[in-house]
Amino acid sequence: MNSRSVFSVKTLAALGLSAVASIALAQAPMQQQMQQRMQQQNQAGAAMAVAAKVGQVSIGSPWARATAPGAAVGGGFLMLENAGADDKLVGASSPVSAKVELHSMSMENNVMRMREVPAIDLPTGKRVELRPGGLHIMFIDLKAPLKAGESFPVKLRFEKAGEVEVTFKVESMGAMGGPAGSGMHQQGVPHGAAMPGSKN
Repeated sequence: MNSRSVFSVKTLAALGLSAVASIALAQAPMQQQMQQRMQQQNQAGAAMAVAAKVGQVSIGSPWARATAPGAAVGGGFLMLENAGADDKLVGASSPVSAKVELHSMSMENNVMRMREVPAIDLPTGKRVELRPGGLHIMFIDLKAPLKAGESFPVKLRFEKAGEVEVTFKVESMGAMGGPAGSGMHQQGVPHGAAMPGSKN
């Protein structure tokens, strides 16, 4: 192979690498745009999932976990978005249980603790999520097991917005990472008690 041929091969190789680099650079913005579009679509979908509204408070995606036969408690979760003045979720009731409480879960000194809270703050313009491992609604002394695929009514009471009834859909026991809160109660852990080794 003469020097001209070697030069040509090297040149072609360099051009090929440049072309690959150019294609990669061109694709990067497109991938970013696609990711942004998917995120926007997901956010839009989440914003549209409103189950009920009272005053300036919107309630979205209310659901509960299925419970095992004989379980005394169950957990409920939802999204709350407040478009008005500061408000609070101060209570709830449901025909599926003798009592309904508002609970929090948090990590303290590397252990998970759960406590009843008197209210859940809903700041102006903010979305508050009640989810496994965090704030949640606890149905205590269930009258019957919560079965996946079923639904039940829950009346929510807000300090300013008033009361509204929403329908909770029962999902599988493993939904959203498995039972949170309800599992702790089923194991007999009292309020303020620690779950050794528990983590989010």
